[in-house]
Amino acid sequence: MEYYIIGERELVLAFGLVGVKGTYVSNRNQALDAFNKVTGRGGLVSAPTDIEIPKVLILTEDVSVMIEEEINDWQIKGKFPLIVEIPGINGKISGKKTLTDSIREAVGIRV
Repeated sequence: MEYYIIGERELVLAFGLVGVKGTYVSNRNQALDAFNKVTGRGGLVSAPTDIEIPKVLILTEDVSVMIEEEINDWQIKGKFPLIVEIPGINGKISGKKTLTDSIREAVGIRV
């Protein structure tokens, strides 16, 4: 499994059309359960093996806001999967930095 998406129903269905598996979530508990299942966090009995863990976990911005603390903790540990945020079905969340903005801020130059 290379990619996996957690987000709104419409986006999960759209990614499914091109072969990307995913989970539809609508609240924090569902988002956290899906995140823990995919990453193997939380001591789950049926934790995925290394072969089953995706290389890239795609989260919509709405989902990433719901489980922001858990995502930050995961990224600090530097484990797979790589987490990528995309705008949700309703577009970009106002005031949320994009990946490009974060890179510009870190590097200090505008390309």
